[in-house]
Amino acid sequence: MAKGDTAFSVGLMVLLMVVTIFYVPIALPLFLSGVTIDSLDIARSLILLMLFPLALALSVRARYEEVASGLPPLMTQASNLSLLVLFLAFFVVYISDLIGVIGSIAIIAAVIFLLISFVVGYFLGGSAGATKRVLALGTAQRNLSAALAISALNFTDPDVMVMIMVVALAGFILLMFIGGELGKRAEASIETFQEHGKTLRDLAR
Repeated sequence: MAKGDTAFSVGLMVLLMVVTIFYVPIALPLFLSGVTIDSLDIARSLILLMLFPLALALSVRARYEEVASGLPPLMTQASNLSLLVLFLAFFVVYISDLIGVIGSIAIIAAVIFLLISFVVGYFLGGSAGATKRVLALGTAQRNLSAALAISALNFTDPDVMVMIMVVALAGFILLMFIGGELGKRAEASIETFQEHGKTLRDLAR
């Protein structure tokens, strides 16, 4: 949607998954006292839910390009359905806790956190527009799988799970909107560049 560098985004996603396995067990106890992290459980969750499906998809694409070209619509529908089921189940299980979040500063804090992350990623994304957009969105996007694994293993307070889902939902809505706007601006810039090029060619003639 943001008209970013797709190949770079895949590389960034894989890098972030691998780094998370080693980084989170070291960093999290420094911020939250009394928290124990099982890096094997985190690694297992990330590998099974993200890294393995990605490797499988890349393998299918490399070996069976014709089959792979017809799968994106089906995979998109399956992904959207899974996301819908996840959020519906969350609302059913944590509805009372979610109501308590409404009117608090939790949602505002989540939005501010995501926007700051986006800005940091954007300005550290180099000079190429396609790369800047990917790094901005990648920095703002939270690793939901790792967060859920850590929450389930270390916390009994339902507010922890609620806050994770609030950040995930806020990020999904916010970044979808921002990504769409970035894509429109990128397309507008390309069209303007093409129009200028056409004008120059016409003048040259």
